[in-house]
Amino acid sequence: MNETNYSRVTEFVLLGLSSSKELQPFLFLIFSLLYLSILLGNFLIILTVNSDSRLHTPMYFLLANLSFIDICVASFATPKMLADFLVERKTISFEACLAQIFFVHLFTGGEMVLLVSMAYDRYVAICKPLHYMTIMSRRVCIILVIISWCVGFIHTTSQLAFTVNLPFCGPNQVDSFFCDLPLVTKLACIDTYVVSLLIVADSGFLSMSSFLLLVVSYTVILITVRNRSSASMAKARSTLTAHITVVTLFFGPCIFIYVWPFSSYSVDKVLAVFYTIFTPILNPVIYTLRNKEVKAAMSKLRSRYLKPGQVSALIRNVFILETK
Repeated sequence: MNETNYSRVTEFVLLGLSSSKELQPFLFLIFSLLYLSILLGNFLIILTVNSDSRLHTPMYFLLANLSFIDICVASFATPKMLADFLVERKTISFEACLAQIFFVHLFTGGEMVLLVSMAYDRYVAICKPLHYMTIMSRRVCIILVIISWCVGFIHTTSQLAFTVNLPFCGPNQVDSFFCDLPLVTKLACIDTYVVSLLIVADSGFLSMSSFLLLVVSYTVILITVRNRSSASMAKARSTLTAHITVVTLFFGPCIFIYVWPFSSYSVDKVLAVFYTIFTPILNPVIYTLRNKEVKAAMSKLRSRYLKPGQVSALIRNVFILETK
C-alpha cells in the first residue's frame, strides 16, 4: 500500500499508570508531592553550589549540572501526567508526542554522558591529585557539559529519525503515561521489526558503552582507594559510594528497558516511573546525605536566608496585612 493512502493519526491516547478512576486523585496527590520535591531538592543543590565559594570546584559544577538535567528529566512528562489524572480522556497531539520522544532521549542521553564526566572527574581527583586542577580546569568542565548535551542531541535526533516518517493510521493508544519510543513505534501501520531493532541498538549502544566506561573508571578508582588508607581516601570512598549508587539507579532501568526488549509493558511502565520520577528525587538526597560539604553549605544558606524568627515574623506580617 502506498504511504499516501494512510489516514494520518493526529493524536495519541495515553493509558496512564492506572485505569481506576478511584486511584486518580490519590496518584495526583502522590506524584504532585514527588514532583515538587524534585524541583525543590535539585534547585536547592544548584543554589547551594552557586552561592558557596567553597563549592566552586569541578565536582560540584558537574553536580549542579546533573541536578539541572534531573529537573529536565522529571519535567518533560510529569506535568502532562499530573494534568491527565484530572481528566477522563488522556490525549496528546502527534507533535507533542514527538516532542516528548525528543526530550526524553535528549535529557537521558545527556545525563549518561554527564555521569561519565563525573566519573572521569573522580578518577583524576583520586588517581592524579597533583594534576587535578590543571586537568579539570573550568574550560574543561564546560566542554564536558557541552559534550553531554551534544551527545544527547545526536542520540535523540537519530532516535526521532526512526519515528517521524512512520505511517500511523490505526491504533493510537500508548500504554504509558508518556510517549515512549518503543511503544509508539509498535502503533505504526507497517512492520516495524527492523526499526525496533535499530532503536534498541541505538539506545543500547549509548547505555552499554556509557555503563562500561563507568564500570572501568570506578574499578580503577576503587583499586587505587583500596591501596591507600589516609583520611582523604576515606572521604573519597564516601564520595564514590554516592556516585556509584546514582549510576546504578539511573542505568538499571534504562538498560533493562532498551537492552532487554522482551520485558512486559507493565514492567516497562514501573521502570519508566522509576527513572523519570524516583531517580531525579533520589539524586539530591544521596549526594546531600553522603556529602558533609554540601550539608554544611546548605546549613550556611539556611542560616543566611532563614534566620531564627524570620519565618514567624513574615507570617505575622502577612496576617496583619490581611486583617487590615
